[in-house]
Amino acid sequence: MATYAYRCLVCGPFEVRLPIGTAEAVADCPACRSPARRVFTAPSLAWLSPAMSAALTRDEQSQEAPEVVTHVTRERWRTPQHPALSRLPRP
Repeated sequence: MATYAYRCLVCGPFEVRLPIGTAEAVADCPACRSPARRVFTAPSLAWLSPAMSAALTRDEQSQEAPEVVTHVTRERWRTPQHPALSRLPRP
């Protein structure tokens, strides 16, 4: 399956997932059913881990609507896993 981008003159851009090579030059907008022309975009060839993808999504969302912090949480000092690290000075 491939993702194809279309732009409706009334509603704006939207995407459709279709089998490769089956996309038409014009498709109906899912919101208003008016004809929308296909927009050619760069392929997404890079693979990202789920953690990196989630971090990038949070970053994109915070650019437009930053998350409001209501209180500051205190993090407790975590004991190092390796015994040799427990002898290091703590801040």
